[in-house]
Amino acid sequence: MRLNKDYEPIIGLEVHAQMLTETKAFCGCSTKFGSEPNTNVCPVCLGMPGTLPVLNLNLVEFVLKIGLATNCKIAPRSIFARKNYFYPDLPKGYQISQYEKPICTDGFAEIDTDDGKGKTIGLTRIHMEEDAGKSIHDLDVDTLVDVNRCGVPLIEIVSEPDIRSPREAYQFLSKIKQLVTYLGICDGNMEEGSLRCDANVSVRRKGQEQFGTKTEVKNMNSFRNVERALEYEINRQIQLIEDGGEVAQETLLWDANQNVAYPMRSKEEAHDYRYFPDPDLVPVLVDETWIEKVRASLPELPTPRRDRFIAELGLSKYDAEVLTNEKRVASYYEETLAALAGITGQPSKNIAKTVSNWLMTDVLRVMGERKTDIPEFPISPKNLAAMIGLIIDGTISGKIAKEVFEEMLETNEHPRTIVKNKNLVQVSDSSTIELAVDEVLGANKPQVDKYLGGNEKVFGFFVGETMKKMQGKGNPKIVNEVLKRKLGSLKN
Repeated sequence: MRLNKDYEPIIGLEVHAQMLTETKAFCGCSTKFGSEPNTNVCPVCLGMPGTLPVLNLNLVEFVLKIGLATNCKIAPRSIFARKNYFYPDLPKGYQISQYEKPICTDGFAEIDTDDGKGKTIGLTRIHMEEDAGKSIHDLDVDTLVDVNRCGVPLIEIVSEPDIRSPREAYQFLSKIKQLVTYLGICDGNMEEGSLRCDANVSVRRKGQEQFGTKTEVKNMNSFRNVERALEYEINRQIQLIEDGGEVAQETLLWDANQNVAYPMRSKEEAHDYRYFPDPDLVPVLVDETWIEKVRASLPELPTPRRDRFIAELGLSKYDAEVLTNEKRVASYYEETLAALAGITGQPSKNIAKTVSNWLMTDVLRVMGERKTDIPEFPISPKNLAAMIGLIIDGTISGKIAKEVFEEMLETNEHPRTIVKNKNLVQVSDSSTIELAVDEVLGANKPQVDKYLGGNEKVFGFFVGETMKKMQGKGNPKIVNEVLKRKLGSLKN
């Protein structure tokens, strides 16, 4: 969808990420997704009178990790607040959140823009809170409520209004997902609701300094829907202004089936949450010792890892970005590379591109086809390295390796076992290859005459026919050498 170039969108995102703690934010109930409705509950997360919440230490550790990874200032003292509103899936009548004194502020994240220049997106704050329950409206009955999600620990990441296009919003959200999954604090699954996003959107004429009236767009449950919903809302606001109307401040819900956003509530109907400090929870105190301990526990983050792959391994920026996009893929790559270096004795830089090609062309293809992640991928880094090693030492050709790879996917056997059992060893004996070449040249006199007449493109035909005769087992390098020698002697 094209956007009117006379206008500039102003976008800020609010991203909620569900933390991968085993228990809830303020009680010992399980956070397991998919449990029977209304089973992971207790008097604390239901807000029964007389109960007292106790803060989950892992929630604080996790928010410190993302705060440090996004260059935030960490508050030495932060407090929890009650966010008050009434809704069927909120049995307490309030959510525990942070308001005036959040734990992380003034950070930023770098995104990779399509023009290759990159851009810094400011972060206003990152704070801790608990989730509400879930209302189910899409059944042919009255609304049902599942309170399993009540009390599940969340962080909310609030960006500055620095985003200037739906594409940049997509890239920012992708960066946040990449960071929280690298840190191991969230699985980033938008479809299951563990990563959720709301957007504040306004437009202004280019050159104008004042922001326009903003709307809030909710219910965007995929990365693509975030981009589509923002495109729709930006165009709706521009068209409204062009027609002489005014944008009303309201909250909109995105309907992915209809590709439209419809009003949920207006400014007049918006909640006054009446925040006040939670009297049942003490302040969160974070000293420098704790911060440095968390900093030391951080893994290598995606951008430094990408840059290291480029500098140390000589990979292109594109290859390095693909390989480091997901932490487990990057680790699989490095484990395969280390295993292959041990097999061949070659420096990692010399074989980095070979391993990269196999991962990007074959491993990621299979993962996409099977809709699986690296932990479910059947070929271990050690076995993939062993197979590539067979190509390097001349035991099998690249073509035979494809057959071995497919067999490994089904059986997870060691590649040497497959090569031996299927008699796939590459033929490098010159005399054997010469016999095959002689038969091919003898059976294809017209093509030989064309070659001798100056049509050197026919050479590829001879290579293909020789490999076919040898059932793909001929060493391609030696096949090429023998053919050049034989055809050269015919020229003379």
